[in-house]
Amino acid sequence: MSASPRNLRAVRGLTEATLLGAGVARDLVDSAQLVLSELYGNAVHACGDCVPLIAEVESDPAGVWVRLHDPDRRRLPHRSGFQLDDPAAESGHGLPLMDLLAPGWDVALTPVGKQVRCLLPPRRGLPHHPGPGYGEEPGARGT
Repeated sequence: MSASPRNLRAVRGLTEATLLGAGVARDLVDSAQLVLSELYGNAVHACGDCVPLIAEVESDPAGVWVRLHDPDRRRLPHRSGFQLDDPAAESGHGLPLMDLLAPGWDVALTPVGKQVRCLLPPRRGLPHHPGPGYGEEPGARGT
């Protein structure tokens, strides 16, 4: 896909449908969409409009993986030093937000650019893979 507001909406919608279809909890789906949007915006800022991007989302027992690949190996994400609650910061909140939602995110250089990889762990006390019948009354299936 190429970076554009229309494609970002489409990717967010596909992310939602894919993860909800896999039984991922709503709050984790929302977090994945937020992280993907941040990565997408950073890629556009670094590489320009209409840059080719590859977005991936994957659910596994450890949580939800969000990966975004762009073609620029030279411009790597860097932290601004601002805190999320810094009233003086007009920008630079995205990477601290990623630190909060996907601790340990990293960047891998590839032969054709870079890939930012984020693992969003499930929230404690909330189901990650509820499976078929989640939320139904006992015996409600198969009637």
